[in-house]
Amino acid sequence: QVQVVESGGGFLQAGGSLRLSCTASGLSFADYSMGWFRQAPGKEREGVASIDPDGTTTYAASVKGRFTISKDHDKNTLYLQMNSLKPEDTAMYYCVADRDTIRVGDGWHVSDSGAWGQGTQVTVSS
Repeated sequence: QVQVVESGGGFLQAGGSLRLSCTASGLSFADYSMGWFRQAPGKEREGVASIDPDGTTTYAASVKGRFTISKDHDKNTLYLQMNSLKPEDTAMYYCVADRDTIRVGDGWHVSDSGAWGQGTQVTVSS
């Protein structure tokens, strides 16, 4: 059974940095596309960043140049390094694992078999 568990969220001021982690079990990064999504209250879920089995990364325009997605195969852990955080980055952040390719940005896509975590809250104050 595939499971993903996020950690690392917190409360910080604008301009700060934070690194989220997602520990995965029941899968190999060599076979799964991994992604980070976020959802703020009253807003639709947004695909933030994805990384394919071959290491190809994709970012939403809203975070490109500020966020970096990476993975550690030995630790089976996915990361999201977030720099220059803004109040509009405030949201619940979710990790997802999918055998199909994850698409982020406008028209994001995760297949029905994608495994979602419970989320970790990030709050950025102005």
